[in-house]
Amino acid sequence: MEKDTKVDTPLRTVRTNIVQSIRAYRVPELHDAATELGHHFLYANLANAQSKQDVLDMIAAQYTFPAHFGKNFDALFDCMTDLVHKSGQQPGFIVVLEQIPAHAKFDKEAREQLLDIFRDAADYWADRKIPFRCFYSFL
Repeated sequence: MEKDTKVDTPLRTVRTNIVQSIRAYRVPELHDAATELGHHFLYANLANAQSKQDVLDMIAAQYTFPAHFGKNFDALFDCMTDLVHKSGQQPGFIVVLEQIPAHAKFDKEAREQLLDIFRDAADYWADRKIPFRCFYSFL
């Protein structure tokens, strides 16, 4: 019986610990790939965010962070790394940040800071040999 390779096709050429533009990948395909691989799938649509606080609030809500989440970039890193690491062995992650705002209240510097958090998280998980792929798009 031939194995259906369609599900993992989007990830075949993607390094295991990377933050990259979503480009030609589709969210449902990434979700299916996460399911097939047994990885956590974290999705946040940030299209309605107007500020850094909105972005953090939306990520916290959509990733179901604990109520004590500090709602700053340091706390975001802690939730994406230490908090999850302490909860037990992790199989891997496919993370999607869709439609990151690109306007005056969430400028290029804020976008880069946000992506740096996820790059640092990718490095954190790479050190632990846990796959962490993050895909993003801008609004």
